[in-house]
Amino acid sequence: MTNIRDIARLSGYSVATVSRVLNHRKYVSDAVRQRIESIIRELDYAPNDVARDLSRGKTMKIGVVLPVFVHPYYTVLTQSITQAAFAQGYQVSLLPSSYKPTLERRFLEQFKRQAFDGIIFTSHEMPLKALAAYQEFGPVVVCEDPGQLQIAAAFTDRQPSNEAAFTWIKQRGFKRVALMIPRAPRLSATARAIVAAYTTVFGQPPDPKLIWVGSMSNEDGQRAGTFLAKLKPDFIFTNSDDIAAGVMQSYLAQGLEPPVMMGQENQLTGRLMGMSTIDHHLEQVGQAAVDLATGAKSGRIKIASEFIARE
Repeated sequence: MTNIRDIARLSGYSVATVSRVLNHRKYVSDAVRQRIESIIRELDYAPNDVARDLSRGKTMKIGVVLPVFVHPYYTVLTQSITQAAFAQGYQVSLLPSSYKPTLERRFLEQFKRQAFDGIIFTSHEMPLKALAAYQEFGPVVVCEDPGQLQIAAAFTDRQPSNEAAFTWIKQRGFKRVALMIPRAPRLSATARAIVAAYTTVFGQPPDPKLIWVGSMSNEDGQRAGTFLAKLKPDFIFTNSDDIAAGVMQSYLAQGLEPPVMMGQENQLTGRLMGMSTIDHHLEQVGQAAVDLATGAKSGRIKIASEFIARE
């Protein structure tokens, strides 16, 4: 089997020079590069990617753990991570977890065995402390505020925009405000932030009867609309513009006038509906997460979110 030493011997150049050509490095003249490439073509040589990764100590791969594909938050965040990784020459392995700790630990063990140079958790079920324990094997990045725990993090600062949104709602006299959240607050940092902001602005916790748990897709929005219509809220705070559109579809299908709604992520549906929203700037979060996972940056990177009011 042809190897790099055969190419060096036939071309008359050193193994180091051949390696620079194979890895598209600088400091090789055009004449030398052409000579070596001609030998490579003659021998029909294909470099061993695994051996090359081992030799340079990198896989040029990033693992991205995500619980679901359907929620717009994960769709946009994963797309931005992929674009940022490709721009830096990295491949991305999507690792669906379905919020199962056994799968999350399996992905971490793969990371421990150097399957990835870094691993990004867009969300997780395992405790943050358990994720942080794997940092000795490389960058472990989370997409939430880790508080006092020392772990790399890229996330949006949700509290100011959430409070601005609920202040806007309160100032307009809405009182029966329904909340749509992805998971129960004890499981979701996003849900806790929403409930905390509501409580701060209105001076009391939200009515549990007006909370819909399990908002991940437009279809979930339609189901929520059927449920919420019976409770007659005068405002619905949703966790995505697309999900809000599903709620509206449900109301209209029932022959009912939809209440005023607010979405999140500043999606096309929200702009077309003229609906207020919160933009968490996930493109910037994705870029920051990749910078942390590749070691280009360290620590934690907080991105400011933005409340967008549309009257």
